Amino acid sequence: MQECCSSICVGDAHVDEDSQNERFREGIIAAIPKLRAYATSLLGSATDADDLVQEALTRAWKSRHTFEWGTNLNAWMFRILRNEFLSDASKRRRIVADVDDLMASRLACAPDQEWRVEFADVVAALSRLSNELREAVLLVVAAGHSYEDAAEICACSVTAMKQRVRRAKLRLADLTDPQAPPAWSRSRSERAPSVH
Repeated sequence: MQECCSSICVGDAHVDEDSQNERFREGIIAAIPKLRAYATSLLGSATDADDLVQEALTRAWKSRHTFEWGTNLNAWMFRILRNEFLSDASKRRRIVADVDDLMASRLACAPDQEWRVEFADVVAALSRLSNELREAVLLVVAAGHSYEDAAEICACSVTAMKQRVRRAKLRLADLTDPQAPPAWSRSRSERAPSVH
């Protein structure tokens, strides 16, 4: 019988703990930019996003022994970040928002390029989506996760994830183009031009 004292068994190979920790560290460092982008889009603030990512990284490092090698480290990291976000939701509800945008209007300067206006419209529309839809579209469209990975992160079926992304895209289209008829009233051919 083989003993594994100072090494961790990974498949058929033995990898010492230092090497395993280094591989894990490299993997989570590589995930940081996507985690930051996702957290920023969830929270709307780069500072709050950095705090959330830091909490997720700390939790991941402390729980590295529970990660199963051979599975998707990015999906595991996003799930930790998502759980941190959800667990902090009650704290965020206690913060008073600038509902009328009075403070923001005093601090903001007028955009000087059309794309900034459009981007601001999309960001505002994202904030009006339910958490479930916003999370789905951000994971699949913005962060580039597959439907399968996003479904694993959100603990739902792949079909449910596809439906959430579709509903989010339709709702975003409605919110960013108020002159267009509602998505639910348009036929499929009117919603999106087909590419041949």
